[in-house]
Amino acid sequence: MIECAEVVTGTPGSSLLLIADHASNHVPEGIDLGISPSLLDQHMALDIGVDPLARVMAGRLGCPAILARVSRLVVDLHRERDEFNAIPVVSDGHSVPGNELLSPADRERRLARFWDPYHRLIAETVESLKPRILFALHSFTPRLATRPDEARPWEVGILYNQDVRAAHIAIALLRAAGIRTGDNEPYSGQDLNATMDLHAETRGLPYLVVEVRQDLIGDERGVALWADKLTPIVRATAEALV
Repeated sequence: MIECAEVVTGTPGSSLLLIADHASNHVPEGIDLGISPSLLDQHMALDIGVDPLARVMAGRLGCPAILARVSRLVVDLHRERDEFNAIPVVSDGHSVPGNELLSPADRERRLARFWDPYHRLIAETVESLKPRILFALHSFTPRLATRPDEARPWEVGILYNQDVRAAHIAIALLRAAGIRTGDNEPYSGQDLNATMDLHAETRGLPYLVVEVRQDLIGDERGVALWADKLTPIVRATAEALV
């Protein structure tokens, strides 16, 4: 166990490894973000609904999972290490004063404390378990606070960069099931795909990034409903690639 991640064990020999970069809103002791505590329950701090959904789906799929245990406001683990927004000073229109005050040395210490061990854990797990496909879970807001007039109608979005193998299979399956599915929506994996770029694209390893609209998985009933809908899609996608 490391400070910034929890590992959920799965069935030996599983072809899948589930990764959830934004599963927690935890701010470790000694870090002061300088924000209202109420903001930690919003999307700027975590992907709402992803933690319970990841646990249910990992259990049903029998796959191991790596769940981040630190808020994206402390370190955004789904960013390149040298990207300035890896430690955000503004998120969805809200400033993060505690991060604005960090010196370059402070930033480096925080990245070394959280970003480095998290991605080292993923790399070591991929090398050890040799999954045939990586599966990432995120959630997105119905609309951005900074763009309140722009509704996001998709129920699910599938994101990808260069490797389209799993994405194209899953998009077809989701749409056939009557699920409103975004193809590289609500944003493009060609713009933000850091974890999969690092651990899948570089290895030629297929991956599936699933974004679920957060209002659909904001409670236990929604999590159960979408676990029912998504689990067979993910399983069928993985089987098509094995």
